[in-house]
Amino acid sequence: MVTNEDRYSSAAQEDRCAPRTRITISAQLRISGGRPFQTVVHDLSLGGFSAAAINRLHPGQRCWLTLPGLEALQSQVVWWDNSIVGCAFDDLLSPIVHDNILASHSGGGVFRTTA
Repeated sequence: MVTNEDRYSSAAQEDRCAPRTRITISAQLRISGGRPFQTVVHDLSLGGFSAAAINRLHPGQRCWLTLPGLEALQSQVVWWDNSIVGCAFDDLLSPIVHDNILASHSGGGVFRTTA
């Protein structure tokens, strides 16, 4: 039997079953032990993201993505290729948070609420 805890802990495995949405969001990325740097998120899913990263990052490195208006989201580097990094969130994003991020950065749309 798969529990919710099992589902959420699988985010670090970069759950590719979650659809990825192409988007352009200015954000900050900070690698463990480093200073934050400006980045652009290129796609986002419940389980992870890809973003610009000029310096080489290595699979397994811990990092924190800060999107406008949100607290830093802890994640782990899964891959780096030609200045693009792919990361998996430690905890899956809430579908409500995910949809609100997409709506606020796509130039329109309706925000989903918890009510």
